[in-house]
Amino acid sequence: MIKVEGITKSFKVAKRSTGLLQAAKALVHREHTIVEALKEISFTIEPGEIVGYIGPNGAGKSTTIKIMSGILVPDGGTCNILGYTPWKNRVEYVKNIGVVFGQRSQLWWDVPVIDSFELLKDIYKIPQPEYKSTFDLLIETLELKEIINSPVRQLSLGQRMRCEIAASLIHNPQILFLDEPTIGLDAVSKIAVRQFIKTINQEKGVTVVLTTHDMNDIEALANRVILIGKGSLLYDGNLEELRKRFGSQKTITADYRKNPNPIDIAGTSVISWSPEHVVLSIDTEQTLSSEVITKLSSQLELLDVTIESQPIEDIIIQLYKEFQI
Repeated sequence: MIKVEGITKSFKVAKRSTGLLQAAKALVHREHTIVEALKEISFTIEPGEIVGYIGPNGAGKSTTIKIMSGILVPDGGTCNILGYTPWKNRVEYVKNIGVVFGQRSQLWWDVPVIDSFELLKDIYKIPQPEYKSTFDLLIETLELKEIINSPVRQLSLGQRMRCEIAASLIHNPQILFLDEPTIGLDAVSKIAVRQFIKTINQEKGVTVVLTTHDMNDIEALANRVILIGKGSLLYDGNLEELRKRFGSQKTITADYRKNPNPIDIAGTSVISWSPEHVVLSIDTEQTLSSEVITKLSSQLELLDVTIESQPIEDIIIQLYKEFQI
C-alpha cells in the first residue's frame, strides 16, 4: 500500500550573524547553507497497519509526512501509495487519504464546525447518503454533538483536535496521516483520540501513520515503530522486539512491616528506601525477578510487591543514545 524508496529532501536555509553590520551585508549578499532533511529513506507499510514514525525534533518526520501527503516534492527517490505518486497525482490521490497536523487547522475559524464539514463534503464530492452515514458515526464516536454548531474559535484545543480528526475522515480515506495529533491535549482528550484511532483501524481497516513525541501514544496504538534521526532511517521493527532489546530493566516495589535495616540484595540497585518501603532496579538479563522476591520474602514480612517494566520513554531514549541522535 505504501512504498517509499530512497527519498531525499534538502532545504536551503539563509545564514546571518547578529548585529547591524551583518544585517546590512545580508541585504546585498545573503549566504545560505544546505540542510539535508531526508537521506535515502525507504520503508513499506502494509494495509491496516498502525505505524509509529518517531524521532527527535528536526529528524525529518514532518517532512516525510508532507511528501507522502503530496505537499512537498522530494529531491530524489520514489513514493508509491495506493498506486499514486502523491505529488504528481495529487487531485486523485488526496481523495484516499486523511491528514491531521497538530499545529495546523483545516477548519474555518469563524464558522460553525458543521459548516466546515459541509464544505469538505462538497470539495470531496461525497454523496449525501455516504456523508450522512459517516457524519453520524464521527459525531457519536468522537462525542461532537454538543460542539458541532459552535464556531471553531470558541472550542478548546481538545475539542478542536477531535473535530480536526473528524474532518480528515469525513470522506472515508484508506490512509490517515497523523502528525502530533495529541499535542497539548489533556489526559481525557488523549484517551478519547487514541480509542477512536483504534476503532477506525479495527472496524474500517484504515492504515495509520502516526508521528508523535508522546510515547504513550505509540505504546497504546502502534505495533511497529520506525525511528528516524538526522534524516536517516535508523530502526524499523516490532515494538515488542524493541522492548526485549532495550527493556531488560525492571523496577520492583515492595511494602513490608517496619524493618529498620537497609535492604541489600545482590544484583539489585536501591532507588529509594524507608523502614516500610523499598524500590529496587534490576537487570533481568543478570537477575531474575523471582529470585529477588524470594530473597525479599526471606528477610522481610512482605505486604505488597509490584513489578514494572521500563517505561517506553526510557527505551526510546536508549535507542536515541545508541544512534547518537
